[in-house]
Amino acid sequence: MKAKQSASTVRGHMVRLAVIVNLLLAAGFGPAAAAEEQAPPVRIVAFGDSLTAGYRLAPGEAFPAQLAEALKAKGVAAEIANAGVSGDTTAAGLGRLDWAIPEGTDAVIVELGANDALRGIDPDETRRNLDAILSRLKARNIDVLLAGMAAPKNWGEAYEARFATIFSDLAAKHDVLLYPFFLDGVALDAKLNLEDGLHPTGAGVSVIVTRILPEVERLIDRVEVRRAASSKS
Repeated sequence: MKAKQSASTVRGHMVRLAVIVNLLLAAGFGPAAAAEEQAPPVRIVAFGDSLTAGYRLAPGEAFPAQLAEALKAKGVAAEIANAGVSGDTTAAGLGRLDWAIPEGTDAVIVELGANDALRGIDPDETRRNLDAILSRLKARNIDVLLAGMAAPKNWGEAYEARFATIFSDLAAKHDVLLYPFFLDGVALDAKLNLEDGLHPTGAGVSVIVTRILPEVERLIDRVEVRRAASSKS
């Protein structure tokens, strides 16, 4: 008799537990609901030349990898894809833009122009190419952080001045975030560059990441605001 009562009691507890679980699921407390509430990571593409690609660096030392680690350390859920190609000019970047930035990309860090300046390409052409890149990204509803570059002094003051205004002008025109000089704090510092004096070491990239990080966080904020607005519409 006691065994039967015990079994009956157990069955009663199980029934009550099942009812409670069903009520919680119906109220939205289940694992599926939790998964829905957790926002997916922000998908960022670092789109640039050798400074993005990580020329002569180990994969973990390249800008996208170090940036991803810095964001992770701050508890920011973000994925950073490395779409840097050594030697790319703005024209080359424009030519590969559509397939280099996959569907589902939330934001892009555009780092191009250094090779245009090194080759003395007409700043008007650089401006047109970057303008087209930003226009296409805007048409795809992708947020952008534009990383500026400085021209070497060997082309003269007039060239340097024409080149210098490209990035701030385009950032204002397209309402994108601007980091004025990608190599800020690193350029011309022998301790932070490879023997060629042009490409940063892993330590140099670390300096870049530290300095640009606040702007990347602003970029992510823009993505989250856009996501929130989209979910309400």
